[in-house]
Amino acid sequence: MTQVWKPETVLNFASDVSYADGAIVSKTLIDKPAGSLTLFAIADGQGISEHKSPFDATVQVIEGEGEFSVADKQYLVKAGEGLIMPANIPHAVLPKKAFKMLLTMIRSA
Repeated sequence: MTQVWKPETVLNFASDVSYADGAIVSKTLIDKPAGSLTLFAIADGQGISEHKSPFDATVQVIEGEGEFSVADKQYLVKAGEGLIMPANIPHAVLPKKAFKMLLTMIRSA
């Protein structure tokens, strides 16, 4: 079990993770058996290839806008918006413009 931030701490998601040229930067906030919260800063032209997860997940875009594919459909998600990605369905982050997001993974049987 990992918890990076102290409980009862005010977080500023947009400033808590920084861009790196040509890279995807991630910062795990909470990682517990029930689920995890991970911040991502995705640089221009970077993406995450199509994959499946055995668990439901949501992404919340916190800066910029991200393009995602879920089950071969494409979605543009802007700052302040989110997208639910069901378990066992192929999904990807498409390589476009830089943006930041919070990934919430819910692990359950």
